[in-house]
Amino acid sequence: MIKGAVLGSPITHSLSPVLHSAAFEFLRIEGTYSAIEVAAGTLKDFVRQRGSEFDYLSLTMPLKEEVLSLDVVADSLTQRIQSGNTLINRDGLWSLTSTDGSGLVAALAHAGLTKFESVLILGAGGTARAVAGALDSIVENLHVLGRSSIRQDALESAVLSADFEYKRWSLEVDFSEYDLVVNTTPAGAADLLANNVQPGITAALFDVVYKPWPTELAKRWSDCGGEVINGLELLLYQGIDQLEIVLNNPFDRTALASHLRPILRRAAS
Repeated sequence: MIKGAVLGSPITHSLSPVLHSAAFEFLRIEGTYSAIEVAAGTLKDFVRQRGSEFDYLSLTMPLKEEVLSLDVVADSLTQRIQSGNTLINRDGLWSLTSTDGSGLVAALAHAGLTKFESVLILGAGGTARAVAGALDSIVENLHVLGRSSIRQDALESAVLSADFEYKRWSLEVDFSEYDLVVNTTPAGAADLLANNVQPGITAALFDVVYKPWPTELAKRWSDCGGEVINGLELLLYQGIDQLEIVLNNPFDRTALASHLRPILRRAAS
C-alpha cells in the first residue's frame, strides 16, 4: 500500500488526487492519495506530526521554498533552483527533489517543442526557478519577468549555460522577441499582459495554470493564432515523474500519459 498526499494552500482546487489515484488504478497498485491544506509556516509541524503516515508528499504553493528549511536531503538540482515539489519517505528519512522542470520539458516534447532560441518566464517564484533550471540546457537566451529584484540572484543561480536576463515587471512586453513564453504566475496575475499579444504571434505559450481555464492571457494568445499548452500537461508529466521516483520501478510513461490525460481534462472541465 502506497500513501501520498499533496500539500499547499489553497488546495481544494488541486487535481493531483485525481491524477495519482487514476495512476494507481492503471498501474494496478494499491494506494491512496489526498489533498491536505497546509498553510505557509506550518510545513515543518505537519511533517513532524503526520509525516510518518505517508510514503511521499507533493508540494504546491506556498511550500516549494519553505520545504528547504526542513531536515531533508535535497538533490543537487533542488539545491541549485532552491525549490522542491516532491518529498520521499524512505524508512523515516526524507529526500527532496523537484519534478516541475522535468515535467515541463516532457510536456513541451510531447507538443514537439525541444529547442528554443529565446524564452521568457513570467514570474519569479519556486516554479519559475524550476522552469529556468530545466530549460537552461535547451535555450540560448533566458529572460525572466519578475515583480521583485529580491529573487533575481536565486533565479540567476538556477541558470548555468543560457544567457540570462532579469527584467522588472512591466505591462509593456514585446512577446515577438521570444519563441516560448512560460507563465508561472498564479491565476489572474498575468491577465493585463494579454493586451501585448498581437495577431499572428509565432511564439508558443505554456501557461502553468489549469483552473480556471482559459486564463485571459491564454485566450488572447489562442485568438491571435498562437500555440497554447495548458497547465494540465505540466501537472500530468510532473506527476508521472514523481511516481517514477516513488515506485523506483519502470513503467510505460506514454501509455500512462495517454490514459491520464482525458481523465484530467474531464476533471478540470
